[in-house]
Amino acid sequence: MVWKRIWLFLLTCGASGLLTVVGSFGGHALGRTGLFVGAVVGGITGIALAGLIARRLRLIDHRSYLPAVIGGTVGYVLAAVIAVNNLHTPVVPILSVSLVGLGAVAGSLIGRNQLQ
Repeated sequence: MVWKRIWLFLLTCGASGLLTVVGSFGGHALGRTGLFVGAVVGGITGIALAGLIARRLRLIDHRSYLPAVIGGTVGYVLAAVIAVNNLHTPVVPILSVSLVGLGAVAGSLIGRNQLQ
């Protein structure tokens, strides 16, 4: 059970991080605001995609999908606020991505506990 949570954490962090970068590249053509909007849309899309993959791989129960996505999104918003306020160092924004994975794991656990 612990390994499933670790894989959910890694999958969510990786997918949201990758799609945040891809979204920011796409939004960059629209200027500074487009860069941030593209990053947020890409990151949240990555969280939803990670949830679908996790459900498909049976890392989470199908009823825990929505709580995991909501938890990951809350973590993403916190990570974005921390990252934007600490752009002077690359370490803090990179480490803040872990909040996305922690949020997804917490959400899936809350969803699982509500099902019982």
